[in-house]
Amino acid sequence: MPQDAWEDERVRLRLDLAYDGGAFHGWASQPGLRTVQGDLEAALALVLRLESVPVTCAGRTDTGVHARGQVVHLDVDEPVLVAAAGRSLDPPADALARRLNGVLQTDVRVRGARPVPEAFDARFGALWRRYAYRLADRPDVVDPLARGHVTTWGRRLDESAMDAASEGLLGEHDFAAYCKQREGATTVRCLLDLRWRRTSAGVLEGRVRADDS
Repeated sequence: MPQDAWEDERVRLRLDLAYDGGAFHGWASQPGLRTVQGDLEAALALVLRLESVPVTCAGRTDTGVHARGQVVHLDVDEPVLVAAAGRSLDPPADALARRLNGVLQTDVRVRGARPVPEAFDARFGALWRRYAYRLADRPDVVDPLARGHVTTWGRRLDESAMDAASEGLLGEHDFAAYCKQREGATTVRCLLDLRWRRTSAGVLEGRVRADDS
């Protein structure tokens, strides 16, 4: 554990999350709705025995979107973190991750927790985001067990044509025509990669990487 991360009583922690978004109304807390942020902050408050524990995420996700590498950070007093570990001999951050996973429902997991420098910021420190979109466009590759992660399409698609058409989207553009605009948010993004390929199972997969400006 980096010693300099513990010099002050206030500790900044990085949490790495994975979740199945099927039962969530997106990331951000909303009154009366189940969200990833709401579940995580409630679990943190319970485990750390605090009234509230706000977290900052790298980027909010919409309803039904899944994640394997969502990054968040939070600040907590060191004595509170140590007390939450109880009699565990593990580092306090590791003990916190284990206890959170014992409280959270199984469709959201804390994959890791560690102290980071105070300057670390999950939101403003992110350089890019990566997404994957999967389509089953042949009857023989449709898997009912993967229906929450793979969209079924009734006709065979040409991945080479889709890949070629995607090249025109690369670079910096205003993508307002493709999304719902939010007040104060920019719709200008630099699309770094957009490729369509077949997986070994025959599913068509589009991988997108864009800057986080």
